[in-house]
Amino acid sequence: QVQLVESGGGLVQPGGSLRLSCSASGLRFSLYTMGWFRQGPGKEREFLAAISYRDRRANYADSVRGRFTISRDNVKNTVYLQMDNLKPEDTAIYSCAASGRARALASYEYSDWGQGTQVTVSS
Repeated sequence: QVQLVESGGGLVQPGGSLRLSCSASGLRFSLYTMGWFRQGPGKEREFLAAISYRDRRANYADSVRGRFTISRDNVKNTVYLQMDNLKPEDTAIYSCAASGRARALASYEYSDWGQGTQVTVSS
């Protein structure tokens, strides 16, 4: 049974940073592309970033490129999302997901999802 568990969310002031973690079990982590998504209040789920299992190439949404960095540790079976210069509009539930595709930029390409962690950016 695949389990993805996010952690690291919380309340942060505008301009601050957070590092999210997603710990995976029940799958061969090194063979999965990992992605981060978010869903804000009253909004659709939004792709943020993905890191390929094949070449570790990262892709980002325009809304977060230059502020967020995705990385992975195949020994710890964990994917990270470093978020810098956070803005109030970044407030959302952040979820990680796993895909068997070498490149996956849309939610339908992901087969397994975590429950999410809340990130609130407010002064």
